[in-house]
Amino acid sequence: MIACSNKKRGLGDSKYNERRSECETALAQLQKEVDIKSLGDLDEAAFEAHKNAVSSDVCRRRAKHAVYENRRTIRAVEALKNGDIAEFGRLMNASHVSLKDDYEVTGIELDTLVEEAWKIEGVIGSRMTGAGFGGCTVSIVKEEAIDGFIDKVGTAYKKKIGYAADFYVVEIGGGPQVLG
Repeated sequence: MIACSNKKRGLGDSKYNERRSECETALAQLQKEVDIKSLGDLDEAAFEAHKNAVSSDVCRRRAKHAVYENRRTIRAVEALKNGDIAEFGRLMNASHVSLKDDYEVTGIELDTLVEEAWKIEGVIGSRMTGAGFGGCTVSIVKEEAIDGFIDKVGTAYKKKIGYAADFYVVEIGGGPQVLG
């Protein structure tokens, strides 16, 4: 399920470039202690062992998000390969919390959509998608819960935000393929 917040936004107006810069600052400071080319070279334990090399709390939180999100993505791939959709959903939820608390790119609209989704029986996972600061969320919803999801999340969103969200039911495809 895709939920569009209908919040008007533009990356040029957002703090997207600021987040990139904060991660680059953290990386440069970490590279003075650890031989890495990118934040993705660290796992959670290595980050925790060296995080104090990052002098700014804000840059440290941005780097934490990048490191942990990279590891969540790797675990999400494994969960899907193993057919563990519940773990995949937990990782989606953890991703959103990190995007909200450590990377700070969500906002009231996206947080409302996700937090209301988490309340619905039959929602396996939900998180913002895209660059943030508005836009959309993606939720894995059991088929029998779709109508209730749209009704309950939509009603709560409109009540809290003041305008409606749009909802799109989508199906997972087979992924990229080479066309002959």
